[in-house]
Amino acid sequence: MITKSPYLEAPPRLRAFVRAHETSLVILAAVVGVIAGLVVAAMSGAVNLLHAVLFNLSSGDRLSSQVSIDPWRALLVPSLGGFLLGIAFLLLLRVRPAREIDPIEANALHGGRMSFRGSLIVALETVWSSGVGASVGLEAGYTQLSSGLGASLGRGFHLRRADQRLMVGCGTAAAIAGAFSAPLAGAFYAFELVIGGYSPASLTPVGVASVVGYFVAHAFAPLSLGIGAGPMVGVVLGRDLAVAALLGVFAALFGIAIMRGAGLCESLLSKIVPWSPLRPALGGLAVGLLALQTPQVLSSGHGALHFNGIVTMPLAFIGMVFVLKTTASMISLGSGFRGGLFFATLFLGAIGGRLFAEGFDGIWPGLRLESNIYAIIGMSALSASVIGGPLTMTFIALESTGDLWLTTAVLVAVIISTQITRELFGYSFATWRLHLRGETIRSAADIGWIRDLTVRRMMRPDVLTVNAATSIAEFRTKFPPGSKTQVVAVDDAGHYAGMVFVSDAHGADIDAKKDLNSILHYPRVVLHPGMNIREAIAAFDVTEAESLTVVESGDQRPIGILTEAHAMRRYAEESERRRREVVGDV
Repeated sequence: MITKSPYLEAPPRLRAFVRAHETSLVILAAVVGVIAGLVVAAMSGAVNLLHAVLFNLSSGDRLSSQVSIDPWRALLVPSLGGFLLGIAFLLLLRVRPAREIDPIEANALHGGRMSFRGSLIVALETVWSSGVGASVGLEAGYTQLSSGLGASLGRGFHLRRADQRLMVGCGTAAAIAGAFSAPLAGAFYAFELVIGGYSPASLTPVGVASVVGYFVAHAFAPLSLGIGAGPMVGVVLGRDLAVAALLGVFAALFGIAIMRGAGLCESLLSKIVPWSPLRPALGGLAVGLLALQTPQVLSSGHGALHFNGIVTMPLAFIGMVFVLKTTASMISLGSGFRGGLFFATLFLGAIGGRLFAEGFDGIWPGLRLESNIYAIIGMSALSASVIGGPLTMTFIALESTGDLWLTTAVLVAVIISTQITRELFGYSFATWRLHLRGETIRSAADIGWIRDLTVRRMMRPDVLTVNAATSIAEFRTKFPPGSKTQVVAVDDAGHYAGMVFVSDAHGADIDAKKDLNSILHYPRVVLHPGMNIREAIAAFDVTEAESLTVVESGDQRPIGILTEAHAMRRYAEESERRRREVVGDV
């Protein structure tokens, strides 16, 4: 009986053609780029429409660039919007109880498989969260829906695992390129954060998707996407390289504080507020109260991100915005609003760079550091700490300024920030949130095949058993030398007791009157069928055993044998297979 596929499939001949020709992947990548560009344009337009309606803005105005907001709207829109979002979460739990998979998790654990329906839900939640003023970025929704559509296209063509992961990367590359006017940054976002590495085989598809996504998104000129840094940033001097390194240190420490703060806020609210819909409502109310001081804390901060003007504001105002925006972002994410920190960290890094420059001048007045330069450096350094992707953030600076010498200073700060974050914290914001939910991944590198390669798949099921109470003399009769290497011993109930080596039983110095319990090996060391290949190899290393018994987790009954040699051979074969897929040598 032929079952109907749950997703749309391309005709078999077309699928075979695409799988056989690498150039076909480039065409699919271009299609993904078009889709992602449209996604960015549509989501940005939807958020702007919500802002215009809910906050009574004029057409084309940005919420976070307003001088003031009606106080009642500032309080009611985020709080009521958060309450409605919380109710929506409760209703969705009934029909979709499982957590939706994001692009990094999909490529790390699931071979690039994502749910289109789930991605659409996340994108809508992100649009609503940003639309009602929560201090979250849209990039999470952009990349989620774009990569989900890319994954669906890949599944429709039955792509290989590596190519399926590539389609997810193409979706995120195109989305970031369109959102930030930065095709190079979009491509390296995919390489560093979603695909988990660069290879010649992935360069062309990801690059094409990124460029196409950029042009499609910017065909909608009224959206005014990207970063505005002004035509003249300033002259970078040699001393700025050393000062930029110091800024990188501060950026890393502050980035770690933001990530931990968001996690702490989420933990506290879950304990204090038992009914989940109230959490985003209270978070929205808190953000509204902060917005009474300055509207720059609202939404993603995209309007305020065009920072050529904001870095020239009075220092006290910038300091207030810096503190309030940081607080609003942590509260928004911790209370359950959907979104990311990309936009927020770019904005916070820009004004933080200005504060750093002014503070350094206060300590060392003769330097007269250029605020615009350190706004760019701070923007990239803080984002590199929180988001990850040092080259991504370096290219954002390059593409927003066109200044190669400034990009050198940015690269210094980004390297320092990234390294300190890796040493002291070990996670980007995306992987940190996965860690809080129990996952162990730290990047998008493909480790899903390791989890799929389980002991059950590798073990030999023909288990020969003997009762541990059997005498050694009787055992010698049943198993003469050379007949078997080892036999699994069980107790009277059939539970695993240990392993008997036939050579030991036939030893000249062994008392044949004793039972097998006296010569058992590994009585408390077993493998379980759900263990993955790495866990199995670790068990062999610890015990220094050549083979171990596999038992059912519940009743400890032997169901198979796995040898170290076979496990190592299967691990090497699968590793080589994945390596060949990554470099395109298939």
